Amino acid sequence: MFTGLIREVAKVESFNGKNLKIQSVYKPKIGDSIAINGVCLTVTKLLNNGFEVDVAAETKRIIPKEKFIGFVHIEPAMRLSDRIEGHILQGHIDSVGEIIKIVHLKDGIDFFISVDPYYIKYIVPKGSIAIDGVSLTVNEVFEKSFRVTIIPHTYDNTLFKSYKIGSRVNIETDFFARYIEHILKHQKPKKTLTWQEIDGMSLSF
Repeated sequence: MFTGLIREVAKVESFNGKNLKIQSVYKPKIGDSIAINGVCLTVTKLLNNGFEVDVAAETKRIIPKEKFIGFVHIEPAMRLSDRIEGHILQGHIDSVGEIIKIVHLKDGIDFFISVDPYYIKYIVPKGSIAIDGVSLTVNEVFEKSFRVTIIPHTYDNTLFKSYKIGSRVNIETDFFARYIEHILKHQKPKKTLTWQEIDGMSLSF
């Protein structure tokens, strides 16, 4: 589990399609879970200047190649003793969005992000969302997009300052919304009782 609070903006040393080498100040242990641009991956090797993770075929099917190029957000998995200061994330990317509009405000920057309309139902106004692993609050939701506001501190200390219109981003929606929908969707419909059955139940008392 993760919180969406970025530990470091690290640099990709190389990616051969399977092994992703990251240069970082943070030193994990082999077997640790770590989120790279919001994607939960497992540390398989330690390097002098960072670490290495393996990227599975399913991950490559969903995540754009550019998310493992250049600089990336990294966050180690949270421990049970940690404070939850962002929101609970699994590191499982639901969809890839695209930045369609950027508006600079007096006290922040608005990012409008388009997303597959299927996932809009999981994006709730004033609810939580993770963009490339960064925990954010949804301000507005539209038919095929949503708006988040980035405060100057987050803008200056994350990759958001490098994003442009057309940039693609990893999106993890609120997992509580997904769980609730799954439970409701798979509930067995309640049988409608007939009046005869109701009378029979009444007579049994």
